[in-house]
Amino acid sequence: MPRTPRVEYENAVYHVMARGDRREAIVLDDGDRELFLDTFAEVCGRTGWQVFAWVLMDNHYHAVFRTPEPNLVSGMQWFQNAFTRRLNARRHLWGHLFGGRYKAIPVEDNATGPRGSVVWRDYLRTTIDYVHLNPGRAGLVDGGESSLLGFAWSSAAKGYALPPSKRPAWLVVEEGLELLGCPDTVAGRRRFVERLDGFIREEKGDPRFDELPLSAHFERAWYWGSQAFRERIMARIEKLGARKSRNYRSRREGPAKEHGEKRAQAIVAEAAGHFGMTEEDLRQDRRGDWRRSSVAWALAKETSVPHEWIAERLNLKSAANASQQIRRFRLVSEKDLAKEVRNWKQSRNVA
Repeated sequence: MPRTPRVEYENAVYHVMARGDRREAIVLDDGDRELFLDTFAEVCGRTGWQVFAWVLMDNHYHAVFRTPEPNLVSGMQWFQNAFTRRLNARRHLWGHLFGGRYKAIPVEDNATGPRGSVVWRDYLRTTIDYVHLNPGRAGLVDGGESSLLGFAWSSAAKGYALPPSKRPAWLVVEEGLELLGCPDTVAGRRRFVERLDGFIREEKGDPRFDELPLSAHFERAWYWGSQAFRERIMARIEKLGARKSRNYRSRREGPAKEHGEKRAQAIVAEAAGHFGMTEEDLRQDRRGDWRRSSVAWALAKETSVPHEWIAERLNLKSAANASQQIRRFRLVSEKDLAKEVRNWKQSRNVA
């Protein structure tokens, strides 16, 4: 059976799921979980994704997010590859971490089904609830003595229950709370948690949600929305098929490349301004000058541009040289960096 094609478009919303190879664990301790969350935060910064919900279980994860630009494929490829490499390095392992292809189900975010049917609520709202209720369905919390807040590794505890100043910028809690009918206040956030705990108590391990077996649906389905939404997605798939043979590669890489380069250009401009120099001055090869290396490191950390782009933009001769500069800067301790700054100032009689 052929694979369902990835459908990418501006402001698309997806429910993404991935399991460990042979359903084995993808995280073993809180250090692994922090690594997962740090890598996920990094891909959100690289791609501009706006996340409604996420949950990390021992052998799989779920995430619901909007892609302002059509960059699902390139973003997911970077995220899962980066997390696999980092986890393998941390645990001195090698090989695959995830089993098979991740699922990415387009979700309708602006319509509801008819009242009286099995689903009459907003599809996106239902998906957010489904993701947050995973720890309850796994028996990790019971919604009573052990509240959902006792499970730390989801956006419920690390986002929706927190005030705005303590939430990551990539998590769109205010919009999610509005969808769920809860204001972004202390009382509204408490109501959000109590509502989910109530669902867990009512279900008592039943995998169904509001009379619809969503677990089975999300395992098999390729979209989540109304019939009209399905027809729109089908039209996009047909259009994709017509273009795929001629320019499929450029179609996949173009939006991600464009997003990364916009952010990278902004970082270079900001860095030059911070150092009080022009962008052309920043490109100059000055022996012992750490500033160009620091910008290369920031570009590698904050964007998806390749090292070839960094090398060309900062006049670093080659991608290999850019990689070496980035690696060296990453290993520099704060003490050594401060020493380099002092030496650089003294060599130029800078006060």
